[in-house]
Amino acid sequence: MYKKLTNTPEKKRLLGNFTSLAGLQIFTYALPLITLPYLVRSLGIEKYGLVQFAQSFIIFFNILVDYGFNLSATREIAVNRDNKNKVTEIFSSVLIIKITLLCLSFIVLVCTVLFFEKFSVNKGVFFAAFTLVVGQALFPIWYFQGMESMKYITFVNIISRIVFTIAIFIFIRNEENYMLVPVLNGLGVCVGSFYALYIIKKEFKQQFTIPPLKTLIHYFKDSTQFFLSRASVSMYTTANTFVLGFFTSNTMVGYYSIADKLYRAIQSLFSPLNQALYPFVAKERNIKLYKKILSFAIIINIIGITFAFFAGEWIFSVFFTQKIGPESIKIFKIFLCANLLAVPSVLIGYPLLGAMGYTSFTNISVIISSIYHLLGLVVLMLLKSISIYSIAILFVSTVVVEFGIRAWGVKKYKLLREDDI
Repeated sequence: MYKKLTNTPEKKRLLGNFTSLAGLQIFTYALPLITLPYLVRSLGIEKYGLVQFAQSFIIFFNILVDYGFNLSATREIAVNRDNKNKVTEIFSSVLIIKITLLCLSFIVLVCTVLFFEKFSVNKGVFFAAFTLVVGQALFPIWYFQGMESMKYITFVNIISRIVFTIAIFIFIRNEENYMLVPVLNGLGVCVGSFYALYIIKKEFKQQFTIPPLKTLIHYFKDSTQFFLSRASVSMYTTANTFVLGFFTSNTMVGYYSIADKLYRAIQSLFSPLNQALYPFVAKERNIKLYKKILSFAIIINIIGITFAFFAGEWIFSVFFTQKIGPESIKIFKIFLCANLLAVPSVLIGYPLLGAMGYTSFTNISVIISSIYHLLGLVVLMLLKSISIYSIAILFVSTVVVEFGIRAWGVKKYKLLREDDI
């Protein structure tokens, strides 16, 4: 079986990149899960909720600074990786645009903290959380994905995350240390980012130039559709925590965030597959192999969800030594229902529709879903029905809408019929 799967250079490269991405992804989500029970116990549910509220706000800046380049730049480098001058142009342009957006984000953060009491009361935690934006802005995962050489940065990222995870257990003792949580997390990402740039310089001999303004504008415009898509996704992911922080309490945010983190950890198991398939399908267009991988992923997803649903109470008892309110367990089970369609929706999105040239359709599916979710949030606000349960149910319905649109697109464009590709 293994021999059949790796009997061509293309398949070997796909498997190698999937393995590297899987290792990085496991540590990206596994380590926070290890610290989650400790943080809830040390900080208390209220302070933990405050930290999550701050990080949910900061993620909006992450989306702005990324500006969709994790998709657009990955595609461009994957297609042009044999053209050294073109890769240099892409690399330099993306970094310059990202740094510019980073500076703009910081100005917006300062203004928000200064003029809005909701943020100024706990301004320190918001500035501390901004270190995550700095790290993400400089982290060139798009370069390594496009080059299909993830092995170079997987090890260093794992080591840096382990070191800073250990630091959490050392330095965070009680609720007074809550600001150290985003600082340590941010420093972990920053260290990995700087070392990744060092590897690009040393191993790939990558040069940095100052492209003409029209070139920067070109790449900025090219990635706008991806940015709109990513920003739309935030409407039914990060925005939920943010809205809860405004209309409920930090305690409710804490309960919701605990369930959300466990759900995201399960969903993240498929992220390496999504990231590895996108450049592979874009370049090789191997639909036969894609269909086999998609079918296998769906089966694994169903088995995993079934187990997690019936073992929900046991999972929480294993992760938390203290009693967590039943609210978190109920929200966790609602999220699992969403994952039945969320995983196939993601895998038929950019790895198939986007890679086969229907990027606009994929982006539109996200934008329509986000508009639906936004309208749902507005209705809940008007009805004064904002709660962790109403938002979780709205999230599930939004996933259904997105999957329905994408499934219709795959059927319309006949993307799973190998003879038509």
